[in-house]
Amino acid sequence: MWTGRFRWSPTGAHCAQELKDKNPNGHQDRPHSRPPLPTRERGDNAWATNTSYHTKIMHVHRFSSLDELEPYAHDWDRLSNGVPFRSWAWSSIWWKHYGAAPTGSRRVSQLYVLAVFDNDEQLVGLAPWYTDYSAGQGLVVRWLGSGEVCSDYLAVLCVPGTEEQVTATLADFLTEKGLADANDPDRWDLLELTGFDAQERSVLSLADQLVERGNSVHRRPGPNCWHIPLPTTWDDYLKTLSKNHRSLIRRLCRRVLDTDRVRIRMVESLEDLPQALAILIDLHQKRWQDRGEPGCFASPRFEAFHREVSAALLLGGQLALCWLELDGTPVAVEYGVRGAGVFYGYQAGIDPDRRADEPGRLLHAAMLRWGIQQGFLWYDLLRGDEPYKAHWRAESRPSLELRIAPDRLSAQLRHNLWLTGSRVKRWMKSHLVASGKDH
Repeated sequence: MWTGRFRWSPTGAHCAQELKDKNPNGHQDRPHSRPPLPTRERGDNAWATNTSYHTKIMHVHRFSSLDELEPYAHDWDRLSNGVPFRSWAWSSIWWKHYGAAPTGSRRVSQLYVLAVFDNDEQLVGLAPWYTDYSAGQGLVVRWLGSGEVCSDYLAVLCVPGTEEQVTATLADFLTEKGLADANDPDRWDLLELTGFDAQERSVLSLADQLVERGNSVHRRPGPNCWHIPLPTTWDDYLKTLSKNHRSLIRRLCRRVLDTDRVRIRMVESLEDLPQALAILIDLHQKRWQDRGEPGCFASPRFEAFHREVSAALLLGGQLALCWLELDGTPVAVEYGVRGAGVFYGYQAGIDPDRRADEPGRLLHAAMLRWGIQQGFLWYDLLRGDEPYKAHWRAESRPSLELRIAPDRLSAQLRHNLWLTGSRVKRWMKSHLVASGKDH
């Protein structure tokens, strides 16, 4: 474990190097060669289209198990563009913990990962999905990583420049399977996509392609994500703040952060991880229970997922988990992930009993300084419109939510029923707000 005041070292650097020494591709104990895809006829789990990618025909293969997908883990990460929430580790570990139905639940889930290959059997696209069944909605297709884990910046993964071709191939497959009979294992009733950037080209292209083929698409705004552009120096960043906030941060650094009262400890090895996670869970739960909320780690599956995925991210050099000690006691913790020049602040916790010492502000200033020193381009605070984000000069990035129904009577009836209910709820909410103002 590294400890110090501001001489930070890269997260998990030596740990990642050990892994690369074992496997130059960065994936421990994974096969280097992929088994050939089985030859399938139309109507089975593969679908061919004449979409051209440099004169190549593309086809879709549906994967329904992690064992089948494991040989393609390196290709999956290559397509993820460095975004940790799209990575093989994040997605596969999420499925291990959330794919099985809770005890006593009648929920039925299956992997529904659609892989797009060219005619040289090179993986050029991935739709990282699964299906959930309910009596009210039928078979609903969703992202891996959705739900309480709140993954952001999800996408259809494509080789750059192939988005139109890959999404056209996927749209052909989905349109065909949306109209299939009830015995087809690939049939679906609703495609529900959330947690993606409003400008994400791959998802927008897929939606447009599905509309062209007669499917119904409903769009609505999702929660904003917020990110702070990082300049090359700390002083340049401070100049972006308001005069009062800038003065406050400088005083805080001078009187507390840059003194011997503060130590910042960063996880650098698997041996450091249990202590760091214990501090994270303790401070996160204290903070939210102080507000009368249960806290994210009250969910056993959420905790189990993060215990496993944090270790995988550390081995891959994508974990940035640290805590701040004030007078020898942990008072704030940041659970971050990193990739492609971006530091993502995923989860945090503070000691509510030390609120007078401003532990959250201290750690936030420390992480911004660290991010600038490390050369990150952005500090991403992810979803949620909490006021403090704009106060630190974060910029909002809107997200979208899509509900897509195939052009099949039962699916359209369910979709229209949902639309009607959604409109009624909005009307009732606006009416109640207006009535409150009148009184």
